Amino acid sequence: MAKHFHVNTPLLESVCMSKRVGTPVYLKMENSQPSGSFKIRGIGHLCQQLTGESKGVVCSSGGNAGMAAAFVARKLGVPATIVVPSSSPELVVQRLQDLGATVKIIGKVWDDADAEAQRLAETEDLTYIPPFDHPLLWQGHASVIAEVAAALGPAVKPGAVLVSVGGGGLLCGVIQGLKDVGWMDVPIIAMETQGADCFNAAVKAGRVVTLDDITSEAKCLGAKTVCQKAFEYSQCSELTIISELVTDQQALHAVETFLDEERVLVEMACGAALAAIYTGLIRRLQGEGRLPTVLRPLVVIVCGGSSVNVKQLAELKHKLQT
Repeated sequence: MAKHFHVNTPLLESVCMSKRVGTPVYLKMENSQPSGSFKIRGIGHLCQQLTGESKGVVCSSGGNAGMAAAFVARKLGVPATIVVPSSSPELVVQRLQDLGATVKIIGKVWDDADAEAQRLAETEDLTYIPPFDHPLLWQGHASVIAEVAAALGPAVKPGAVLVSVGGGGLLCGVIQGLKDVGWMDVPIIAMETQGADCFNAAVKAGRVVTLDDITSEAKCLGAKTVCQKAFEYSQCSELTIISELVTDQQALHAVETFLDEERVLVEMACGAALAAIYTGLIRRLQGEGRLPTVLRPLVVIVCGGSSVNVKQLAELKHKLQT
């Protein structure tokens, strides 16, 4: 029996959020994972499958994938090299080093860091850990839905699952999980911030597109190209995936409101999913007939985030004041 590195996270009902949307809202608290985010599910699963005789692992990351890879590598007793773009907060670099990882800062955005990680994998014979584009990752992330289904019990099926999208790894995992538990008809609300919207851009274009740049402050959503599988799912007639955008200001406001109401600090990438509730987006989708007027309970994946602290929050607030 393979050992899990992730924990079964709490599923909590939010009274404040439920009141806002008029239906129970359940929060899947992935911020309480040992590495600070959901990433440890997929990365833990992948590392177990791939790192048998490994000399070490290398992962490119804006933060969370790197934290998960460093945490798992430490548990497995193999060296970890994490390549981060210069946009990553100092706080992330420090936390990665605290976990014993070697950190290299390369390029401006994640795509640059990823090219270097793949080069290191080749030249130094390291196991490359992709942050979001691999079937083993999605298989690992699918466990989040299995836990939700077990916690809600057979009598309760969600009205929708709300999820933030970066490169699409969590989205693919959620869809895999919905398939596994027989919830293929449950709509998924896929949230991104403007300026880190590679999934929405692909949905609109009808093909995978690469953004010119990441202009959003939600750096952990900062992949310029969504994974092919996530795009394919968006075209699948059996699934209902509603792709929506919020502004950085709305995502930040969601982070602050969540901190006030739920006493939990998450990063802006996570704020994108929370903003679906706080901005009245759910009500709008109901008004447009895209969600039913009488809505079954909502599940929000609180994906977490290791790249935020009070100082970082204050800096973001200062930066985004308009």
